[in-house]
Amino acid sequence: MKRLCVSLAALVASSAAFAADLPTKKAPVVPEKPNCFASLYSYFDSTPADCPLTYWGLTFYATVDMGVGYETHGTPFNRNYPTGVEELISKNSNRGQWLLTPGGISQSQVGVKIKEPLFGGLSFVGEVATGFDPYSLRLADGPRSMANNTAIPLQFQSSNGDSSRAGQWDNSVGYAGFSQEQFGTLTFGRQNTLSLDGINAYDPMGGSYAFSPIGYSGRAAGDGNTETARSNTALKYAGKFGNFRVNGLLQIGGYNLGNASNGMYQVGVGADFYGVSLDAIYTNVKDQVALATYNGIAGGPGQPAGYGLVGLPAGVPSNALKATLSNNNDLMILGKYKWNQFTLFGGFEYIRYSNPTDAYPNGFKSIGGFPVLPGAVTSNNYNIPLNFDILWTGVKYAINDRLDVTGAYYLYIQNNFEPNAANCGPNTTVVTGYNLKGTASGKCQGYLNAFSAMLDYRPLKRVDLYAGFMYSTVSGGLASGFLNSSNFDPTIGVRVRF
Repeated sequence: MKRLCVSLAALVASSAAFAADLPTKKAPVVPEKPNCFASLYSYFDSTPADCPLTYWGLTFYATVDMGVGYETHGTPFNRNYPTGVEELISKNSNRGQWLLTPGGISQSQVGVKIKEPLFGGLSFVGEVATGFDPYSLRLADGPRSMANNTAIPLQFQSSNGDSSRAGQWDNSVGYAGFSQEQFGTLTFGRQNTLSLDGINAYDPMGGSYAFSPIGYSGRAAGDGNTETARSNTALKYAGKFGNFRVNGLLQIGGYNLGNASNGMYQVGVGADFYGVSLDAIYTNVKDQVALATYNGIAGGPGQPAGYGLVGLPAGVPSNALKATLSNNNDLMILGKYKWNQFTLFGGFEYIRYSNPTDAYPNGFKSIGGFPVLPGAVTSNNYNIPLNFDILWTGVKYAINDRLDVTGAYYLYIQNNFEPNAANCGPNTTVVTGYNLKGTASGKCQGYLNAFSAMLDYRPLKRVDLYAGFMYSTVSGGLASGFLNSSNFDPTIGVRVRF
């Protein structure tokens, strides 16, 4: 009997122990992730983040943005120009015309990136990307578009303008470095400046070429001139600590390493609280470059008056460009607030231009390899410093998860840094029937105003169908020498991301 009682007690104890190991409730069933490669529809209705094209640790991606538009005062398409056409009112803005419009809301580009875990939360990271024109398949090359128009008078020019994209194989980015979850990311190579990152994050139009002056021109993103929107040899740090951000960028080297300045540093701080995001960025740039073309003159047998390459001085090659240098200091204050379906945006940037540290009387080679010859460098343009303000605001409303509508307003303000007050009277010069707008001198006080609106519909997550417009006007010194003072550019297009 005693043995029986002991056996029963052991059986009860072992049963209780076994029961204690059983789960108290049924484990939840984790739904199987849909296969985004099951069909073409499922692929395009996934996001690049949810369904990346990753092989052997490398993630490949691409963006193709193509459209068409009308400009009341436009210039012909240029296959080298990063934006293809000049959506913002420009000095050579000419006549009404329908145009192929690449990159309406973003630059078409192809790229590859890597994030390879190492140990202790540390990863090796890197990225290479290049922008191109989807119509011509040419690499984006602003300086070449200018060389295409050297010595050609304004009224006969195609679209052109300076850019940090100068036909490089990595004209978007090309960098490598390390990332650690707690301590942040440190990278080196060709990278966006903090200012360009700030524009992309806080512009209501997301840095759009067709609908945003600060996306199109690069003056804001480049801290005064578009060439420095990217640094070719930059050491860049980004760290996030709770709700706070700390960022920094230091350029190593100058013109000889493919940079558009002889030195640049940036510091940035930011924070996120209760739907509000704020950032502040300070920039100092030494010997910043702004390229320009040689002017054309009348002449050329059998050519329209003023047309041709006959204006080049002896010994100047057709790919030569001029340059104005400056030292710039820049302060950018950025903010946005998300409330339900609304996102409100605002930004202010103050840029101070002064004469450069170095004069370069013997010239130099600009990014992309275009020569700036002796005597073609202006180093005294800012004997009186230029103070330049950029302000913007806008709102985006998400009608649903597939359709957004956005409206924005932008303002440029230039102070008077013209030493001769007589040059700030109205400009009455006539060029082949065009009354040039604004004042006689581009150093006089001036303004640029721009209004824009856009609808963005995403029938599939990787596909944007967009339509919108930008209306831009210039006056005073900012309109000096302009053929026309306003442009209206209704544009439609499609963007596909891979």
